[in-house]
Amino acid sequence: MYFIRREHSPPHIHAIYGDYIGALDIRTGEVMEGDLPAKATKMIQEWIGLNRNELMAIWNSQQFRKLPPLE
Repeated sequence: MYFIRREHSPPHIHAIYGDYIGALDIRTGEVMEGDLPAKATKMIQEWIGLNRNELMAIWNSQQFRKLPPLE
């Protein structure tokens, strides 16, 4: 997640998986842009689902805090 005032809606995160990059909507888990492999997309969507409330709080406050990895 970038903390740039000009960052556009909808609330989203940026994900990097090896040489692949994507942006996923926090509210829906939908891939907004990028070329992430299906396996990576599913893992990121699961992680977003587990951390959705915290991710939205980070998005709204623009104050980063570390979230646990997917286990």
